[in-house]
Amino acid sequence: MNAPDAGTVQGIGDCELAITRHFAAPRWQVFRAWAEPALFRQWWMPEGLGATMVECDLDLRTGGSYRLVYAFGEEGTMAFHGAYTEVVPDARIVWTNAEDPDGALTTVTFADDDGGTLLTFHDRYPSGAARDEALAGSAAALPLQLDQLAALLAG
Repeated sequence: MNAPDAGTVQGIGDCELAITRHFAAPRWQVFRAWAEPALFRQWWMPEGLGATMVECDLDLRTGGSYRLVYAFGEEGTMAFHGAYTEVVPDARIVWTNAEDPDGALTTVTFADDDGGTLLTFHDRYPSGAARDEALAGSAAALPLQLDQLAALLAG
């Protein structure tokens, strides 16, 4: 598998996508921003989409679960949920996206990189059509989300 360009969401093969990003922060600090709901809420929802995160339940451990609920003004709410299938502190998080039968299996890895952390976000979809839909939709927001994470870590 070829490594994707840093900071750009890339399709890989027929059913996968990935993005990599360097953060000028140690792995434990980047991992913590994924693990602690108070921090996660500050960066996960891309600004400017007219939505707010109204619920953020993270039980970040192998066998744990998550539930995120977003409010979209008058349009109501949307919930996302799934299970953590593998959690290795400061190194790896793997989770399911159970709200959609075409949801991805997501893997995020954290590696030491030039005094900071190289984060790789990787989604594997059940079909090429599901992957293509993600590339045209939700995955397009990943660079913005990671920009927000970088800003949080810098502050």
